[in-house]
Amino acid sequence: MPDAPSYHALPPEEVLRRLEGTAEGLSEAEAAERRRRVGPNALSLAKPASAWKILADQLTSVVVLLLVAAEAVALAIGDLLDAGAIGAVLLINTLLGFFTELRARRAMEGLRELQAPRATVLRGGVAAEIDARDLVPGDVIQLSEGQSVPADARLLEGTDLKVNEAPLTGESLPVQKHVAPVAEDAPLAERSSNVYQATAIGSGSARAVVFATGMATELGRIGGLVGGIEEERTPLERRLDTLGRRLVWLALAAGAVVVGVGTLHGFALGRLIETGLALAIAAVPEGLPAVATIALAVGVHRMARRRALVRRLPSVETLGAVTLVCSDKTGTLTAGEMSVTTLWAGGREIQVTGTGYAPEGGFSVAGRALTAGEDEPLGLALTIGALANRAELEQTAEGWKVRGDPTEAALLVAARKAGLDREALRAQQAELAEVPFSSERMLMATFHRGPEGETLAYVKGAPGRIVELSTRVRMPEGEHPLDQAGREELLQHNRDLAGRGLRVLALAHGKVSQTDESALRELSFVAFAGLIDPPAPGVPELIRAFREAGIHTVMLTGDQEVTAKAIARELGILQEGEEVLGGKELVQLSEAQLTERIRRVRAFSRVSPEHKLAIVTAYQREGEIVAMLGDGVNDAAALKKADVGVAMGLRGTDAAKEAAAIVLQDDRFQTIGVAVEQGRVIFDNIRRFVFYLFSCNLAELLLLLGAGIAGFSLPLLPIQILWLNLVTDTFPALALALEPADPDVMLRPPRSPDEALLSAKFLRQVGFWALLIALPTLGAFIWGLDDGKASQRAVTLSFMTLAFAQTFHLANARRRGARNPWALGAVALVALLQVAAVSVSPLARVLGTTTMDWGDWAVVLGLALVPAAVGRAAGLFRRRETPLPPRGALSGADSPPMR
Repeated sequence: MPDAPSYHALPPEEVLRRLEGTAEGLSEAEAAERRRRVGPNALSLAKPASAWKILADQLTSVVVLLLVAAEAVALAIGDLLDAGAIGAVLLINTLLGFFTELRARRAMEGLRELQAPRATVLRGGVAAEIDARDLVPGDVIQLSEGQSVPADARLLEGTDLKVNEAPLTGESLPVQKHVAPVAEDAPLAERSSNVYQATAIGSGSARAVVFATGMATELGRIGGLVGGIEEERTPLERRLDTLGRRLVWLALAAGAVVVGVGTLHGFALGRLIETGLALAIAAVPEGLPAVATIALAVGVHRMARRRALVRRLPSVETLGAVTLVCSDKTGTLTAGEMSVTTLWAGGREIQVTGTGYAPEGGFSVAGRALTAGEDEPLGLALTIGALANRAELEQTAEGWKVRGDPTEAALLVAARKAGLDREALRAQQAELAEVPFSSERMLMATFHRGPEGETLAYVKGAPGRIVELSTRVRMPEGEHPLDQAGREELLQHNRDLAGRGLRVLALAHGKVSQTDESALRELSFVAFAGLIDPPAPGVPELIRAFREAGIHTVMLTGDQEVTAKAIARELGILQEGEEVLGGKELVQLSEAQLTERIRRVRAFSRVSPEHKLAIVTAYQREGEIVAMLGDGVNDAAALKKADVGVAMGLRGTDAAKEAAAIVLQDDRFQTIGVAVEQGRVIFDNIRRFVFYLFSCNLAELLLLLGAGIAGFSLPLLPIQILWLNLVTDTFPALALALEPADPDVMLRPPRSPDEALLSAKFLRQVGFWALLIALPTLGAFIWGLDDGKASQRAVTLSFMTLAFAQTFHLANARRRGARNPWALGAVALVALLQVAAVSVSPLARVLGTTTMDWGDWAVVLGLALVPAAVGRAAGLFRRRETPLPPRGALSGADSPPMR
């Protein structure tokens, strides 16, 4: 038995022979035996990660492991208060991570929803309805309009069969199916003799023999692709991991220094352990996971208001790093609604305005408006398009809706734009008979009673076939004879229209003596109708904005290359020197050749699910951060593989939504632009609060190290460090997470995906401000010493100075000139909490603080203002010395940590 893909190239009799079946179907006994061998017609889906696995993953971070080590030390020395506080931090961070990541990890689950529940099958020549799970290879099934195909099958016979394969192949129009074999190397979208599971019968009926079920179907093969892709960590997750490893080394280095200095000073082991514990706590910004999660959650909320639903939290930030957007064409870059844009009638080209199914627009030639009543060829062409038509157009509360073939619907809409209503036309010209469309006759015709009692035929179909049947051509002044040279001239007009990516139909009419196909001779050619799925409103403008932001857009489509090229040029995706690559050529390229070629490619045509996955992978090998937009089953693997998978929420399949990290609830391409902008804002704010938290934590480390080297005892207690990291540092950091966007956020190129959160320049800035916070704090501690000995008052002065210095340092992390009321609120809240830390007796006992007099407050506030004052002076100096940057330029003057 040959591989399944070859059945489309074999005649039906040979397919039945190789499947050991008959046109009457299998017997019940034979079907049961085959089901025992091949299993049910169902997808084998991977189980989602368990809640326990997600919980365990929260405990693998190096930052968490460092806290676990600190917890163990606290318990070992009997410091139950610190142990309890550290344990609470661990519990909060673990639960926070657990609940934000407890999500539906079911990238393949959506595929199950696409499987047809029931099937009509011939068993021993008798039709019966069975559970689709019971189908086996060799079964003969019956298909009719509106049904979902229950398994991959080869047609045995068909009548005017059209199948919607867009979810599987990306083909924007229903595919005409026929029994004749096609080339063995035909891509999936061109295998017109096969039907595939999860596609829908748009019109017609058929009998077919099943050749693949379950995981052997095209749907199952896509499920295998999706299941084989390991979910990769986002750039933010990788950066935070790197950050954690650096913290471990920082804590170990600080601990080694303290042990060495303490040994030289002859400190007791207990004091060394207590100092090491304080250093470990100081090295970890305990509030970072919570602040990072909340910052991402704020972005999620903002994006939700703009109709983008985030399924995976870290993906919000990843959007800000995107360098390339791969997008499905139909309904995403285009309107998803066929429209007549051009009519060639009466010897000239007529432009049709208005897109989509709303009958709004008009007709013009060279800028001069036309009406159907004044222009006879135009009116006749629109009448033919409306009457030789079986689509339905209706207005609903949600807008204009169509039933039937999208191409026919577009002809109806064009007629309505001219004020021609089909029912009114039928009332004037009663329909007598119909010749339905078939792939063999390549046309459709309806017969009508004319105003003078004559019988009129209105015909539409393939241009070559209609021109062949025409002996006259309708012009504004009347009908002209059509000779062979005239036919060739008409066909050249057809080629010109098709070369612009238009789907072309020909329209003709004639007086006839009978109402059957044989009467369709000596017709009068009236018009070519050029149709296309036009660009969605606002998409070309967004693609241009993406280019200005350093982001390229790549189009992936199941359409033919000429259509892909025309649409890509119209959208502004395809620029000079860039090219379109077809699926057939793509499969012939090696991995290295594809990686080299894609640097020039901006559109791919006739692509399969494997092609899309290979394309995304190749771009990622080139170092691109890829966002993939799609809506079909055929997009699921690429959506999962991309750095950010984005699915359409309205028309998207469940398979696409489950594989994606973000779902666009309005299906608008512009929404991804909003999401990218929000991702950049979030990364900017993450950099701001990481700068703030790390300069604060490094200040604590420097303070402890400085005191240790000087031979002093601890200027801060471990519980005080936890208070600072969890309470007084966290609220200002949260305010930074809510900073408004920089005006030039979408005028910069994307940041490098390899850019670390703690670059060398960033670390120098952190070190400078940390030292500027630590030195005044150490001064306050020394001021409070009692005859050179540490006291509760000295520790309190150190603790309070550090808290207020860190709080006032918020001004250095913010973007100057930005309005953020949350920042003022954070400063006020921290001030109240610090006053409570020395004035509320129960809290003071826990924190080990004592009351302060006015002199102490003067020292604390005076020293705490030093970092903010230096930052303000430095900002004023830079503004005076540096000219204002042009719009879109990257400047370091406004926000030291961000540039």
